[in-house]
Amino acid sequence: MSMSFSAVSVPSSVSRPSYLCSSAYQFSFGAPANYFRSGSGGRVVLHGGPLHLCRKFCGLKQWILENLHRQHQRKLGPTNEYKSFKNQFKDHSTDQSGSTLSHEDSNDQTSKITSELEESSLPSSQPHASVTEPTTSVESPSMPQTHSSKFLVECGEEPSLCIAVIGATGELARRKIFPALFALYYSGFLPENVSIFGYSRKNMTDEDLRSMIASTLTCRVDHQENCGDKMDVFLSRTHYINGGYDNREGMSKLNVLMKQFEGKSEANRIFYLSVPQEALINVACSLADNAQTLKGWNRVIIEKPFGFDVLSSHRLTQSLRSKFEEKQIYRIDHLLGRNLIENLTVLRFANLVFEPLWSRTYIRNVQVILSENLGVQAGRYFDGYGIIRDIVHSHILQTIALLAMETPISLDGEDIRNEKAKLLRSVRKLEPSDVILGQYKGSTRDKVDLFMNSLTPTYFAAALYIDNARWDGVPFLIKAGMGLIQHRVEIRIQFHRVPGNLYRERMGHNIDLATNELILRDTPDEAILVRVNNKIPGLGFKLDSPELNLLYKDKYNVEVPDSYEHLLLDVINGDNHLFLRSDELAAAWNILTPILNEIDKKNIAPELYELGGRGPVGAYYLWAKHGVRWAED
Repeated sequence: MSMSFSAVSVPSSVSRPSYLCSSAYQFSFGAPANYFRSGSGGRVVLHGGPLHLCRKFCGLKQWILENLHRQHQRKLGPTNEYKSFKNQFKDHSTDQSGSTLSHEDSNDQTSKITSELEESSLPSSQPHASVTEPTTSVESPSMPQTHSSKFLVECGEEPSLCIAVIGATGELARRKIFPALFALYYSGFLPENVSIFGYSRKNMTDEDLRSMIASTLTCRVDHQENCGDKMDVFLSRTHYINGGYDNREGMSKLNVLMKQFEGKSEANRIFYLSVPQEALINVACSLADNAQTLKGWNRVIIEKPFGFDVLSSHRLTQSLRSKFEEKQIYRIDHLLGRNLIENLTVLRFANLVFEPLWSRTYIRNVQVILSENLGVQAGRYFDGYGIIRDIVHSHILQTIALLAMETPISLDGEDIRNEKAKLLRSVRKLEPSDVILGQYKGSTRDKVDLFMNSLTPTYFAAALYIDNARWDGVPFLIKAGMGLIQHRVEIRIQFHRVPGNLYRERMGHNIDLATNELILRDTPDEAILVRVNNKIPGLGFKLDSPELNLLYKDKYNVEVPDSYEHLLLDVINGDNHLFLRSDELAAAWNILTPILNEIDKKNIAPELYELGGRGPVGAYYLWAKHGVRWAED
């Protein structure tokens, strides 16, 4: 007879000790008698729900390991085998009170327990006294090699999760991070044993922190059941730490507090560093030395910008890599959490109609547009960093990388990031002749120039070229600006004209109007549009280029989550494909460095444009130079 557990079977040739059915082993398997059922071929099959799964596996693993150990002892000779068996029998003949049973009593108790196993059920929570389970050493893959990360895996206990928001009283934490965490908790994406910690230098209490973030929390429109109750539970799991001005001491206090809320099993931690750039390295190093768990994985979220130039970015990366492994670092750009970005790979790799067209053979140009209107003002760090370091370096180049990369071997984050890095290394360095910079004319009355005290660009237009076989000669046109006429985020893929088009005389004076287009729009209304040529109904023979549209708000009656929710959930799940890896970071700086150097030398001056306008006039000349008809605003 053999015993089967899922796909694992124990052959009958392996001898079973008489104490296999003792109470200790019944606890390890954690299943009543009706979970042991006869299967075909003389097999005993373990059945039961997921609550019994871990205990069954641990008990079976214990039994297999001990059988293998006895076989090893048997090879050492009869004396060692006898001593091993004698010691094992002695250990398992001890009752829960610690008294030693006689040989006859042991046989009687074994028979009794075996009978109970066949006739009745025994609760899986029965005390485990006489048999000590082996300590399973697990090396945490996310810990630096300088730390010891062995811990005991407790069966039946879910891993705990601690999330620390460093800079908890800042605007980003209050408006975005805490509301995103609550939305994930409300929707059931956070474990029940999650704990949230706010860390800053202000003298506050837990209640002060809860009161501060309570006004920013809202429940989903599409399911508001028990909203108040869940909000109260979430706030009760939120705690505050005054880190003071010594981050090492503060992180040590955070570590002690986290341990109070973590279980005896695996304990995982996420640290969101919502701090100024000048404080980032000190906070990160203090965290690495004093607040990482040794019983699970640690993940650190870093906010952009990731350095000021190629040199400062390299220094930042080196400092972080000296304390963390690359897979622990999540460089976040909230614009990459939009549904449009996530849909790029789905649209391309899951639809046969698009993938064969995805090359220079059929695509004439690609336009990536991110324009913000008067309602979006520059942040305080913007003056000095500008739109190139803030938006183009991460969001725009990452969008192009996802759009134009080769097919990854899988959807694993590292496989996708490998292809993105290859693509970015293939992008030709920008030349000043392929770039137009702009800055809006500030207005004191509207307070839109509050932080604009230099020649920091607020508009960037450029033509990028990718030097590889797929995209050779195809211009990727970038337009990113603030204070423009419309808030718009979209990608437009224009295809070549039809060779020898029979209907060219019926398409009017501008044949470009008849060019097929695939439009992926995020704002103002998320949609997928396809522009096709079509005959207008009637007796005449006139052609039109209407848009076949998939408007998300009409098709899907769901609330679109905030981008921070999406990216935080990816961090929890360990999905890093939307986060910049250090080699992607370096490749992006290499593309932009020539232009940044020219700006620093004041060899390029931004062209002024009116607030609420269409941007610098020079951008239209740039499109014409590259033979591109720019999409109308």
